[in-house]
Amino acid sequence: MKLALIGDPVDHSRSPSLQRRFLEEAGIEGTYLAIRVSRGEGDTAIARLAAQGYVGCNVTYPLKEEALQACAALTGEARRAQAVNTIFFGREAVGTNTDGIGARMAIEAVLDEPVALKRIGVLGYGATARAILAELHDNDAYTFVWGRDGERVRATCRQFEARAWPATNPPEIVVSTLPPDAALPDEIVAALRLPDVVMDANYGDRATLWQRLDRHVLSGHAMLEAQARASFDFWLARLDRVAGA
Repeated sequence: MKLALIGDPVDHSRSPSLQRRFLEEAGIEGTYLAIRVSRGEGDTAIARLAAQGYVGCNVTYPLKEEALQACAALTGEARRAQAVNTIFFGREAVGTNTDGIGARMAIEAVLDEPVALKRIGVLGYGATARAILAELHDNDAYTFVWGRDGERVRATCRQFEARAWPATNPPEIVVSTLPPDAALPDEIVAALRLPDVVMDANYGDRATLWQRLDRHVLSGHAMLEAQARASFDFWLARLDRVAGA
């Protein structure tokens, strides 16, 4: 079972170790390679993996929107997020998105209860943010969006029935999907010191939000593990469907 991760950068990724563990636990012989693919080369890379007999691949920054266009079929999760982070290569390339599931499961593990009716803020409006907002909307959370581009914030709020970041009474839970070097205005830094839970989608050396906020911030490792498991389950389910056809 040949699997891969494509994106740029990928050297820091823990996906290979996670997916190799899942393969071992399932008793499946296989490989999982991290392949650096630059912006603009996603379509070519995806076609090449399919031609080389890969069962599936994960897709990370900056290729999630490119992967959306490269897939012949999409799940509801991918369509709502307008981004793909997981592809199955069967008779055609099928794309899905497990980022939202990963974030929701990580939040619920911390809260020890569902996200329904919780006030959850999301920093950013890119591919990962959209996947998270779609999942939270589907699970009845109240969501808020912050970003520097006001028009993109408004468009994202309309798409997911969210609200713009409140001037007072910030959300009790916040997930940042911003890159490690993203600049934050002083008023947002101050607001982010108040929530009960702040989670950074970055992990390892890239999880730097806690330094700027001078408070405890959960890294994105739990989110990564949950979405990686969902990707692995997606591949296995599709394989079983093909075998049973």
